[in-house]
Amino acid sequence: MAMVALSTPRTQDLLRGSALFHGLADRSRLAIVVMLAGGEQRVVDLTGALGLAQGTVSGHLACLRECGLVVGRPEGRQMFYSLAHPELMDVLAAAERLLALTGDAVALCPNYGCGTEATDSPLDAEEGLAR
Repeated sequence: MAMVALSTPRTQDLLRGSALFHGLADRSRLAIVVMLAGGEQRVVDLTGALGLAQGTVSGHLACLRECGLVVGRPEGRQMFYSLAHPELMDVLAAAERLLALTGDAVALCPNYGCGTEATDSPLDAEEGLAR
């Protein structure tokens, strides 16, 4: 494995990275990103697939748009949403590989693990997105 030279991280870089991961930390937003990886979606498409309220999906899309992760394309009276940067899926794929390497350690983390959040979400039924 190649070693990367480490330097003291800049505060601004840490804040930006933290903001990115905080934006993706909500499982509804993460589910929306995963759905958009498959192509453009309307709010109605996302609400039906994820079992979330229209207002909830719209709010999460607004957050993702403000972060520059999602863009909207108007067509008539409808808005079609897509990923602004498909490279985001590379980040998520790397996260999946890392999760596979850690086994249950991340899920069992006492601070942020799966047991720290409510489990009665409609997303619980979605394989791969549950908790």
